[in-house]
Amino acid sequence: MPSPAGRRKAQVDSPPRFEGFPAEAFDFYAALEVNNTRPWWQEHKAQYEQSVRGPLVSLLSELEEEFGTPHVFRPYRDARFSKDKSPIKDHQGGVVNVEDAIAYYLQVSASGIMIAGGWYAPEGQQIARFRESVVGPAGAELERILAGMARTWRMDGNLLKTRPRGYDMDHPRIELLRHRRLTVARDYAVEPWLGTRKALTTVRTQWRAMRPLIEWLADYVGPAGDPSEQW
Repeated sequence: MPSPAGRRKAQVDSPPRFEGFPAEAFDFYAALEVNNTRPWWQEHKAQYEQSVRGPLVSLLSELEEEFGTPHVFRPYRDARFSKDKSPIKDHQGGVVNVEDAIAYYLQVSASGIMIAGGWYAPEGQQIARFRESVVGPAGAELERILAGMARTWRMDGNLLKTRPRGYDMDHPRIELLRHRRLTVARDYAVEPWLGTRKALTTVRTQWRAMRPLIEWLADYVGPAGDPSEQW
């Protein structure tokens, strides 16, 4: 049986129950758009922690048992190689990785929330595996999945301008073969319900809706390296 100290530690480490994203979360990013400086960030960091990061951590924690261990990204931009030297990202993202570059995603910004997921950046052998799977029987399954999502999801494939090497332009799945990533997303504008538990149930519902795509990508695109070399 855990000691009283152990029970206290568990209570401290567990995030509070998610009760919604307060209006201050969206106000923070609206203000950041015109005040993206380190002094302003230091002055408003507590608002970020309380209104943005805290609720996001709570929401993702409630989904962990079903979807996996979440990760909340750092709020700081890497501006070393960018002309834009703004120090703080204009959004806050959280992710549950399933495989290398294959994940469920949630983002908070001034415009509301974005629920997304998929294969967002090719690594290692992933593109080769994707194309091999698309031309095989698994390609028909992927077409069915995407057809079912096309009406309500925004899709992005970072398409090649032409055909990939080794494939004819008249291949029946040439559009899929041109993909260099495959993500889906839905945007929800700032409305009162985002400040309630409905935000949690909406994320859960939409992540479940994209699960067939995530599972297809995990099965057929897989990790960056050769799975046989990981054992």
